[in-house]
Amino acid sequence: MKVTLSALDTHESSFLPLVVIELAQDVKEETKEWLKARIITKKKDGGAQLLFRPLLNKYEKETLENQNLYLVGASKIRLLLGAEAVGLVKECSDNTMRAFTYGTRHNFKDFDDDNDDFLSMAERQFIIKHELENLRARDEKMIPGYPQAKLYPGKSLLRRLLTSGIVVQVFPLHDNEALKKLEDTWYTRFTLKFQPIDRIRGYFGETIALYFGFLEYFTFALIPMAIIGLPYYLFAWEDYDKYVIFASFNLIWSTVILEVWKRGCASMTYRWGTLVMKRKFEEPRPGYHGVLGINPVTGREEPLYPSYKRQLRIYLVSLPFVCLCLYFSLFVMMIYFDMEAWALGLHEDSGSEWTSILLYVPSIIYAIVIEIMNRLYRYAAEFLTSWENHRLESAYQNHLILKVLVFNFLNCFASLFYIAFVLRDMKLLRQSLATLLITSQILNQIVESLLPYWLQKKHHVRVKKKVEALKADIDATLYEQVVLEKEMGTYLGTFDDYLELFLQFGYVSLFSCVYPLAAAFAVLNNLTEVNSDALKMCRVFKRPFSEPSASIGVWQLAFETMSVISVVTNCALIGMSPQVNALFSESKTDLILIVVAVEF
Repeated sequence: MKVTLSALDTHESSFLPLVVIELAQDVKEETKEWLKARIITKKKDGGAQLLFRPLLNKYEKETLENQNLYLVGASKIRLLLGAEAVGLVKECSDNTMRAFTYGTRHNFKDFDDDNDDFLSMAERQFIIKHELENLRARDEKMIPGYPQAKLYPGKSLLRRLLTSGIVVQVFPLHDNEALKKLEDTWYTRFTLKFQPIDRIRGYFGETIALYFGFLEYFTFALIPMAIIGLPYYLFAWEDYDKYVIFASFNLIWSTVILEVWKRGCASMTYRWGTLVMKRKFEEPRPGYHGVLGINPVTGREEPLYPSYKRQLRIYLVSLPFVCLCLYFSLFVMMIYFDMEAWALGLHEDSGSEWTSILLYVPSIIYAIVIEIMNRLYRYAAEFLTSWENHRLESAYQNHLILKVLVFNFLNCFASLFYIAFVLRDMKLLRQSLATLLITSQILNQIVESLLPYWLQKKHHVRVKKKVEALKADIDATLYEQVVLEKEMGTYLGTFDDYLELFLQFGYVSLFSCVYPLAAAFAVLNNLTEVNSDALKMCRVFKRPFSEPSASIGVWQLAFETMSVISVVTNCALIGMSPQVNALFSESKTDLILIVVAVEF
């Protein structure tokens, strides 16, 4: 017999806040009461059957500034039934992985009626998020108090409240005790050790854990390249004719490491239960809009938007815009080469130490311009992809990633390809590669972690002073935590983190044979990147909701594509080397055919 919530008492005396909902300051009381009723009402009556209370009571709101902050939790039984609803996979006592069911709960490893740790806090918060997002309109035609906020049967109430500005944000709370334990084993002690990936997964979920797992794996995979590159660099500084061996090793390395990662990733996600977790039907993304109609697949009433209109927007607006941006990127690149020629001419005329330093200035300026252009283009790409009106979040992400990768690839690597295969200047290629790699790594560390952390520390000091000055009898610790976290920046996902690794992989796999120190600098950067990214996740941004993942998704394809390009590039570099050219001095056609055959 299937156990239902209506048959169980979900009241719980000890309220553990898991999620915070912030409402706009001017939200009407009838709207608050309606929202509260829908959250706490039983499932059979269309509610979420969760625990819900304001952060401040009426007296405290009068004493302090009016904070429309509400805490959401759930009873233990409610969470277990929620785990069944979302299809969480757990390990059974016989070591098999199965979808959790409340009726067979005692068959699962580590389950006990008195054990509150069977579900991690990340899993609990994911369940709360799932239940809130699946609160759907029934007979309501509008949100009470807001006639302009229309509703239709089946519409997600939380998404409508967010797009209407009634709900400002929804975020999961940090568990300070668990966070402190995680930090102690993760990044507070600067020692060379493996990351606690399973603990990261337990606290932040699979998507974040997979990123840090890939970052750690990629860093270790770079070490052989760094070990080979260091003596190669020291003993063959100006002898570029000997890069054939290094390029050959590069061919094998860039292909093998991605295949090994796929096996390791599958093993890890099977252990976590996400590899065999059933995929739920994907809901329309919040920004999706169209004419109200019946979806022929789901049978539900929802906005419908003709695919031909989306295709027209993509091919008549987005594609020309991307091409225009690519042209502008090439135009900036040619300005960079003019600057290089000017600096080289100045150095040849004077030959002083100052002009020798000046030789690196164009590359540094160009690296900074590249970073600025990449970030500006990212905003434009997000706007265009949103305007294309994709129904699913996965389609939105795929189109966004494609736009950003194409531009970033051309913007970051076009100059290197031009130097390598048009100018054929290996000395300039080495100088440009070194400058672009090192400058981009320094800028990313500052912009992504150090600057946000400094701003967050300043805000933290202001909040502590404010709380210490309170005379009201409130739970100052919880109040301080919620107010501090609600002002933190929102973590927008692993997109930028994977993009940084993707570009780094490109710098190393494409042209490191002419600058063997590229892998060594990448290793040094990643060792600090682990700590700075960990600091960012724990202390700079709000805690993100856990998201089950079975792989690194479309980024696996992106890295494999870069690996194919690196094979072609290194084969071409080998074919250009004096040693290989000497073997085919009489017939260049044979050389070209052999290089092409090796590539395939």
